[in-house]
Amino acid sequence: MNTKPMYTAPESRDEKAWLKILAKYRTPHAGRSVFELAVTAIPFAAFWTLTWLAVHYGFWWGLVLIMPAAGFLLRLFMIQHDCGHGSFFARRHFDDWTGRVLGVLTLTPYDYWRRAHAAHHASAGNLDERGVGDITTLTVTEYYERSRWGRVGYRLYRHPLVMFGIGPAWLFLFQQRLPMGMMRNGMLPWVSTMATNVAVVAIAALLIWVIGPVSFLIVHLPIVLFAGSIGVWLFYVQHQFEETHWSKEPEWQFPKAALHGASYYDLPQPLRWLTGNIGIHHVHHLSSKVPYYRLPEVVQNHPELGEIGRITLGQSLRCVKLVLWDESSRRLISFREAAGIARVAEETH
Repeated sequence: MNTKPMYTAPESRDEKAWLKILAKYRTPHAGRSVFELAVTAIPFAAFWTLTWLAVHYGFWWGLVLIMPAAGFLLRLFMIQHDCGHGSFFARRHFDDWTGRVLGVLTLTPYDYWRRAHAAHHASAGNLDERGVGDITTLTVTEYYERSRWGRVGYRLYRHPLVMFGIGPAWLFLFQQRLPMGMMRNGMLPWVSTMATNVAVVAIAALLIWVIGPVSFLIVHLPIVLFAGSIGVWLFYVQHQFEETHWSKEPEWQFPKAALHGASYYDLPQPLRWLTGNIGIHHVHHLSSKVPYYRLPEVVQNHPELGEIGRITLGQSLRCVKLVLWDESSRRLISFREAAGIARVAEETH
């Protein structure tokens, strides 16, 4: 099924020119950053508390408050994300310690995650550098070179139930409890992960002591899982769309891969605010030092950027079927399309 975005990329400016233009948006405003942190952390605490009170007093309809609580937890992660790029306060000490504290709430060891995410930014769209901080994506050739069980495993990995259900639960509850992928990269990933684990256990133990284990699990676990699933969905859509950009070196160049390998996920305004404008992902990848609250300013001042890689909420649902990179057509395709290509290849031989 064709999921081509409504607009194609204009050629009025090359990618390197955009780097210079975006440089003036990289300065955060300290007061605005503090405000953004407050209007996210306070509602999260409030919704968490109201959910617990509803459970405590038997008002089970109050469990609907899990969703806004998860939304604000996701937004806290977006602040942690900006801290990792040094763009929230633009003071490394403040950014790092804010990110470390938030990492306890999001179950994401900050320093370990920051390294992995930096690798993702440095290599996104590079077919020769896949594997760190990415959703595993095979080319059509690589898929058919796998054994039968290898293809089955990839299909299971790419199934929506695994990708957006089991996967996020595994990632946030278990995988990030160890510095996976960086086990031999020095002490920092270990210190970050273990310190976060200790803080998580301490806070969980305190809350369990105060409200009881059942209430804690009924309230907190769904909030974490919903937030994690939404976060993985956003990350997926930001790179797994039909006309994303993948290439091999020496063709791969950072500015082009950043601008055209990430989407502009054009969400409705309330969702855009709740997700910290992360949908303006192509601009973020091109200049990760731009604070998230300045990204709408960029698109407003330069509307041509809003026509690059644009995907609406409705269009994004169809991206789930896009699972393999076809190097001949230079786009992501479905398993069905790949099977058709394979059949044609067999017939011509």
